[in-house]
Amino acid sequence: MSPYRNELYSIYEGVDHEEFIIATYIVAAETKDFLRLSGEIAAEQTTGSWVPVPLETPELMACHSGQVINAFEIPDYTYFVPEGKRQFVVEVAYPTCNYTSQIPMLLSTVIGNISLMGDLKLVDLKFPKSFVDGFPGPRFGIDGLRNYLKVPTRPLINNMIKPCTGLSPSQTADLFYEVAIGGVDIIKDDELIANACYSSVPERVKLCMEMEKRAYEETGEHTYYAVNITDNPHRVMENAHAALEAGANMLMLNTLTAGFGTLQMLAESDLNVPILSHPDYAGVHSWSEKSGVSAHLILGKFLRLCGADISVYPTNFGKLPITLEQVVKIVFNLQSPLYGMKSVWPMPSGGLTQGMVARVMADMGNDIILGAGAAIHAHPMGPTAGGKSFRQAVDAVLEGQTLRASAKDHKELATALDLWGIPGEEDKDIFGLKQ
Repeated sequence: MSPYRNELYSIYEGVDHEEFIIATYIVAAETKDFLRLSGEIAAEQTTGSWVPVPLETPELMACHSGQVINAFEIPDYTYFVPEGKRQFVVEVAYPTCNYTSQIPMLLSTVIGNISLMGDLKLVDLKFPKSFVDGFPGPRFGIDGLRNYLKVPTRPLINNMIKPCTGLSPSQTADLFYEVAIGGVDIIKDDELIANACYSSVPERVKLCMEMEKRAYEETGEHTYYAVNITDNPHRVMENAHAALEAGANMLMLNTLTAGFGTLQMLAESDLNVPILSHPDYAGVHSWSEKSGVSAHLILGKFLRLCGADISVYPTNFGKLPITLEQVVKIVFNLQSPLYGMKSVWPMPSGGLTQGMVARVMADMGNDIILGAGAAIHAHPMGPTAGGKSFRQAVDAVLEGQTLRASAKDHKELATALDLWGIPGEEDKDIFGLKQ
């Protein structure tokens, strides 16, 4: 009897791509038969178990089982089986009829029990249009934020209020004002504060939006305030409504701890404001090279499907480890064509300084948000100067100037560059997390 069940195998051209989601895995295992192991992965995540059961009929499997459509070893051994761990790539086609357009059940299928196997990483998912059409996608996206801010082409600038926790609503609002008049487009809560006992969402929103109005009257430029509403799902909605009643113009969610379903719930609701998604907890999902789910899915495609307008992720020049290749893949998944779905703002952050602006813009283009926290608040001339120095850096790049040349005419930028440097020009050891 053959060890390969025909119902579990096909080829790429043998499945209807509008009826299947195609998952790609990198697997390493001590196995004498990686093709059979690939079939077991497809069975485990759909109709099968460790042994066939009576009602797992060929008819049922034809509709509901996964099918291995590709499996190849690296290197591609032909005439002998190597000893020890073997590394191989597997592609499994999963029927879309097994679930609706939502991430929780999708993840339960494509990286559920098999996530416990050890060295197995989900590195890509290809979706049919019918599945993507069931998601809300971004409501505002690139153009929506640009239209509100009346900023047609340049990168936007975001600031995270610092210190991360412990500030009263009035202290937060005072910092908001100082940063806003420095020319920053978006000011967000840190991910470590939401509806706290010492600083409630509605009180913080009320005071910060008063400062937004004051700054607008002085500068003629609007500022978004992304208030963090993260909590248990029912309280997320309570926080969201309380924030809007207090005048909020943007919401923020720690999506990976609150859940992709919570983000989708917000995007599908009548809350007509942009949503910023924060990436804390992403390392648990994506930072292992051997297991988990690739970052371009977790911080890219999934967030886009579920309705984020902004996706925050670490800059490859900052305090947290990530490669430029991974950053580029995240941005591609946020902005490349996806069946007509709007694009998402990429927001590199995590130790972003003024000296990194030229490199980030060169790599990512102008449809990005530069996320800076301490580089604004710790500027020796104060938060307003910190904001101005980022605007000066962006303007320099757009005008074809080097940062050093522009700094000769702008003391705010000059001060920041002297303090924190420019990557590649000088290597300053400024990040404690990299000690």
